Amino acid sequence: MKRTEHQGRGRRVLNTLRMPLLVLVLTSTGLAASDRHSPRAIIDRVDRVLLGASSRGVATMRVITRHWERSLTMEVWSLGADYSLVRVLSPAKEAGTGTLKASRDIWNYLPKVDRTIKIPASMMMGSWMGSHFTNDDLVKESRLVEDYEIETTFEGTRESVKVWEFTLTPRPEAAVVWGKIEYRVRQRDFMPLQARYFDEEGELVRTLTFSDFRRMGDRLVPAHMEMQPQDKPGERTSVSYDELQFDLDIDKSFFSLRTLRRGR
Repeated sequence: MKRTEHQGRGRRVLNTLRMPLLVLVLTSTGLAASDRHSPRAIIDRVDRVLLGASSRGVATMRVITRHWERSLTMEVWSLGADYSLVRVLSPAKEAGTGTLKASRDIWNYLPKVDRTIKIPASMMMGSWMGSHFTNDDLVKESRLVEDYEIETTFEGTRESVKVWEFTLTPRPEAAVVWGKIEYRVRQRDFMPLQARYFDEEGELVRTLTFSDFRRMGDRLVPAHMEMQPQDKPGERTSVSYDELQFDLDIDKSFFSLRTLRRGR
């Protein structure tokens, strides 16, 4: 099987699926009040910034490459960190295409051929739906606070905004992809502004930016995310939420292969 472009540049994923990036939401850290401004507590909050007990949303994903552009409207469901389902609503020619994560497994469904494909660990760094996000991004399960040592590298003002900047380096035992991650977080409301991902040689691979901060459901979230690969200037993938609801009456039986193939 052909290896993806960056698979050999970072740390390998050792059969580890990760918590959903595209179903990101703010929850409490569970830490003592005196620890809530520690680097660990702040990154813990950021790591869960779009994850609720359960959620449903409608988002638009726009992919821009050197040779083509595409736009997809998707419906997204999640239940905690273990279950998520993404289904394409439009354009019509791709409607019904979906991805399911249930516990530690992930499947793609292709309605044109009525085929369900289980994604092996070797393909986790492959592109998801032709975007600059990977399968691994979609189903992330491990936690930044568990896999990385976290150090504050800057506290002050950037572009008239008070921020913290953190450098995350992998713990020796962690089965993670990146050699280093740099996060920038807004101080006044703990909203993430930017994440930069580096390979083991210290080379920047991609940058994720967050914007359009607004209340959706009962909480403040970054409603827009944009991923830019460092080695492909001008290319990018953006995800914008049009709807987002939390704490829905939904259980894990919803996240089944039957739902993936046939709808609700």
